[in-house]
Amino acid sequence: MTGMMALLGFAAWTLALVALAVTWRVAEVLRGRPANSWTRGAAAEVPGFVKRAEHAHLNCLENLPIFAVIVLVAPAIGKSPVVDAVAAWVLYARIGQSVTHLIGTSHWLVLIRATFYSIQVALFAYLLWSLAA
Repeated sequence: MTGMMALLGFAAWTLALVALAVTWRVAEVLRGRPANSWTRGAAAEVPGFVKRAEHAHLNCLENLPIFAVIVLVAPAIGKSPVVDAVAAWVLYARIGQSVTHLIGTSHWLVLIRATFYSIQVALFAYLLWSLAA
């Protein structure tokens, strides 16, 4: 998988996570809940799964720009093969982190999620180091 395809996959995964929350909200509005029930800062009741999907989506948004810069700079400096070699692993670790987040927030699941995140950070550091060298 090329870096560009992994970046596209990362963006698609981010969109899929927000689609989970949006689908739930649309269903709630169709059931009669006011559309303005989710104003920022308001304590709206949301099922745990939906809240975890929202948080997983936000986690993706926090890291997508970093991954995008790395992937997009690589061809500009003639080092696409460096990114292509590991970009899929960034995506796999991201999906693993998100899926673990969706499952729950028990002690062990948080540790597993942190492991997946640590893998991403380590890969980002490796890629940045390799591109700068």
